[in-house]
Amino acid sequence: MTKPTRRDLANAVRFLSIDAVEAAKSGHPGMPMGMADIAEVLWNDHLKHSPANPKWFNRDRFVLSNGHGSMLLYSLLHLTGYDLPIGELRNFRQLGHRTPGHPENFVTDGVETTTGPLGQGFANAVGFALAEKLLAQRFNRPGHEIIDHRTWVFLGDGCLMEGISHEAASLAGTWGLGKLVAFWDDNRISIDGDTAGWFTDDTPARFEAYGWKVIRGVDGHDADAIRAAIDDAIASDHRPVLVCCRTTIGFGSPNKAGSEATHGAPLGADEIKATREALGWEHGPFEIPQVIADGWDAREAGREREDQWNRAMEAYAEAFPQEAAELRRRARGELPEGFAAVADEYIARLQAEGPKVASRKASQMAIEAFAPHLPELVGGSADLAGSNLTMWSGSKDVAGDDADANYVYYGVREFGMTAISNGLAVHGGFLPYDATFLVFSDYARNAVRMSALMGAQAIHVYTHDSIGLGEDGPTHQPVEHLASLRYIPNNDVWRPCDAVESAVAWKAAIERGDGPSCLVFSRQTLAHQPRSDAQVGLIERGGYVLADAEGGAPDLILIATGSEVGIAMEAKARLDAAGTRTRVVSMPSTNVFDRQDPGYRESVLPDAVRKRVAVEAAVSDFWRKYVGLDGAVVGIDRFGASAPGDVLFRHFGFTADAIVEAAQAL
Repeated sequence: MTKPTRRDLANAVRFLSIDAVEAAKSGHPGMPMGMADIAEVLWNDHLKHSPANPKWFNRDRFVLSNGHGSMLLYSLLHLTGYDLPIGELRNFRQLGHRTPGHPENFVTDGVETTTGPLGQGFANAVGFALAEKLLAQRFNRPGHEIIDHRTWVFLGDGCLMEGISHEAASLAGTWGLGKLVAFWDDNRISIDGDTAGWFTDDTPARFEAYGWKVIRGVDGHDADAIRAAIDDAIASDHRPVLVCCRTTIGFGSPNKAGSEATHGAPLGADEIKATREALGWEHGPFEIPQVIADGWDAREAGREREDQWNRAMEAYAEAFPQEAAELRRRARGELPEGFAAVADEYIARLQAEGPKVASRKASQMAIEAFAPHLPELVGGSADLAGSNLTMWSGSKDVAGDDADANYVYYGVREFGMTAISNGLAVHGGFLPYDATFLVFSDYARNAVRMSALMGAQAIHVYTHDSIGLGEDGPTHQPVEHLASLRYIPNNDVWRPCDAVESAVAWKAAIERGDGPSCLVFSRQTLAHQPRSDAQVGLIERGGYVLADAEGGAPDLILIATGSEVGIAMEAKARLDAAGTRTRVVSMPSTNVFDRQDPGYRESVLPDAVRKRVAVEAAVSDFWRKYVGLDGAVVGIDRFGASAPGDVLFRHFGFTADAIVEAAQAL
């Protein structure tokens, strides 16, 4: 072989994928075999990246939304020169290796976002493209197009069936994300077989209705047709582009191509042999001839692109030093110098002033106080801005071209909103927040889970946190949601009891850096709680002694969160008066409290004190780990009802009398 053809280069991807799936005895060879030709043209002719520096900030972002075809991406990363040696491909899907069954951005260099749950990668990509748009508006200057990169997405029929793709595609069209290009792998096969029985949408028309440019009828196995389609896509105006690629799943397999037999199972030794013969691939498993390896190697071209950009950044910094410094800081993910001091001063002032407000209002106050010092903060609400109170005086709509645009009107799209927020976070340069009612976190939950899995610093704001929201009734009253969110690993859930705890929760979420935070706020007004400076400083530890027993060690501990802290304080006064030395522990974040050292946790919840009552307007079982079999929980283990919030609190037993009764029964 003198010079490899495009088909030869694509076949390298095919057979690395085939061989890896066969070695693992599990996986999805069909999609990589079907999309290899598209990937070859995109990665060799258009993708702007630097394998030696996968985190180069102005790189194009490539998203494999149909993440079950992960071997396509691992093959591309290996061939183009990323730090993913052939031994990792030989150990596909094996413990301790960098080639998991679905792409994970925290495991493998060059993987931009974690994909697998279909449609979410596509929504993340919309977040990437929005990030590029906003950064370009903020930082680019005439003659200095310092932010200029594209987002490319591979997606399949399954992604397009998922509702989240509809949510994200609609927003991408509305926002005019012209640097977003999606390739639809139109193979008409899913796990259950031919999709004619369950996926008959006119997908091109649907995307045109969303405001996308659609390139129809592309032969996904014709390199010239693919190249022409990409050229057309990048010449687009301010519209995202869907490239409709007709492909054959399992392309090249003589007996299984075009069927579900290649979707989620190895081809088998006999079929692999036949496929090698059919495609003229004369090389053994995991064997890539040098001439083909050279045809894929993108390291030198990547270094040249990155060096060119670095020189452009130097010129930009000379002309606009302040802007360059800010861009570099944001790219590094560092908070502005002095932010902690600003936040601490605000928290101290709140404690001194003692405002009596709903915690959703306290959340808005915190945004108003912090946002002027955080130009990277961008957020919005799922059509509930006036209820979630997510807007502040400096909010500017991202749908426009304002250099300081920072507010997102997501519409009624909780799942898409959260996944787009994840994309903003993972892209870099932004600290995103999103918001809806707590009960609708159910719509968003899998994207919250992905936030936590990736370690994406997205802030998920949830208001109307209990039966206390009142008249909307049980459809809108969260009961199990707090426990559900707390059970997600690496997800910090905060439910503050007043304005001070609300501000601390926001500060903690902003400073966290290695994962998401869920900030949960009330509709109803909450009393301010008195604290010493030392107590204020302990809030960030997730749980602390708000009010201690007098006259010795406590006989009883009341543990509460959010709106129930004030009721617990009322109960303490009655119990103290009755001769029971009572401690009140406010626990705004159980997740954070559980990470504290054993000594601190013992100082707050001493093992010797077995009489404990937890109080929260949510399911009771979660609290058993704190109160044990000896304690009691004042909670709610049924759905709510439609009535004013104060009526419901009395009806369901969230009163000082009920807490006293539970305590005295121990």
